[in-house]
Amino acid sequence: MNSKEKQDKIVHMFDEIAETYDLANRVLSFGIDVQWRKKGCDKAYELLGKQKVERIADVATGTGDLLLHWRDRAALKGIDVEDYVGIDPSGGMLEVARKKVDFARFVEGKAQELPLEDESTEIISISYGIRNVVDRQEALSEFHRALKPGGMVVILEFTKQEKKGLTAPLVDLYMKKILPTVGGLVSKNYAAYRYLPDSIEQFLTTEMLSRELVEAGFEIRYVKPFSMGISTLFVAQKR
Repeated sequence: MNSKEKQDKIVHMFDEIAETYDLANRVLSFGIDVQWRKKGCDKAYELLGKQKVERIADVATGTGDLLLHWRDRAALKGIDVEDYVGIDPSGGMLEVARKKVDFARFVEGKAQELPLEDESTEIISISYGIRNVVDRQEALSEFHRALKPGGMVVILEFTKQEKKGLTAPLVDLYMKKILPTVGGLVSKNYAAYRYLPDSIEQFLTTEMLSRELVEAGFEIRYVKPFSMGISTLFVAQKR
């Protein structure tokens, strides 16, 4: 299977689970993912240090969940954001997003080919989507191209555990047994949630993704693991 076929297969899988995606996320994370997303928004706003932001683009936006947090956290901090845009290759996900988020515009597109002008965006985010991008280095280069100088990229992602500590058996039990079973029950699509732990196992460690960001022209500003290292927040700035 070539990279295009693999990418198309992943997009089709997300089309199939779009309607139950939000519910599955809340159940599987016990609602904790909401706090992770808020932390990413807060840290990016803090490091960017602006009270007026022209554009925030959420890539692999799915149902637009993170855009809601970008808006709400901006309101709390008195930050004026002119333009919110959600980008995703899954038409099914965007159909749900358009019903849920009325303040943003949504565009069908890939992380590797962003429908954004050069140096047009202050913040680009991608939550739990970068591991699903087959040509990841192309995507990171695209983020760099579309960001204004000094702009921020925010990545929330499940990361592979490099060192196995005392909690490793618990993490493995959750990721390999509980998550696919519960996710399959909620979505009625067991294969999609079997893919998730497999995709994490094949993904990068925190150190490796940090290195790829630096190679793409970013300076790492903040890295924070959550919940025994299951999820990691990366905030990096365009050099």
